[in-house]
Amino acid sequence: MNSDAKYPCRRPIRLRDYDYSQNGAYFVTICTHKRECLFGEIVNGEMQLNDIGRVVVDEWLKTPQIRDEIDLDQWVIMPNHFHGIIVINRRGTLQRAPTHEQFGKPTSNSIPTIIRLFKSTVTKRINEFRNTPQQPVWQRNYYEHVIRNEDSLNQIREYIFNNPDQWEFDQENPLVQSRGTLQRA
Repeated sequence: MNSDAKYPCRRPIRLRDYDYSQNGAYFVTICTHKRECLFGEIVNGEMQLNDIGRVVVDEWLKTPQIRDEIDLDQWVIMPNHFHGIIVINRRGTLQRAPTHEQFGKPTSNSIPTIIRLFKSTVTKRINEFRNTPQQPVWQRNYYEHVIRNEDSLNQIREYIFNNPDQWEFDQENPLVQSRGTLQRA
């Protein structure tokens, strides 16, 4: 923890020198700002989207339409976060040597660029809908995981599929967090 600040120092969460534009499957999780439940609610183990949640769905489904080298696999919207698998498939291209994105120089169709544009577009549309200009919708960053094999892919698919049913135990659920606080008090 940085003694000069009330928050821990941010450390890079991406793999050093990994090329996030190369062919492969990537698991991403994006959380709302302050983990606010914006997108709907879980009822009987199923996500019930509200109008804001439907904006997220609409923009997510546009991703492969905008970027023809991108396919979407399993995904789910939760009340305050989103999980999805993005597959980059540059058909007919040779695999490039891994390099890394330089700060300020986005690589087209890389995971950071895809997520940055997705978050930006969703934020703009939600803020227009709520009439809340310039308000953050998402946390500053996101989580990603490079899926390295079929077993891992299948486990992540199962995790995503079961996520709504597990909401009552999920640490992202504010009710679970408040129960934990009460138990520690």
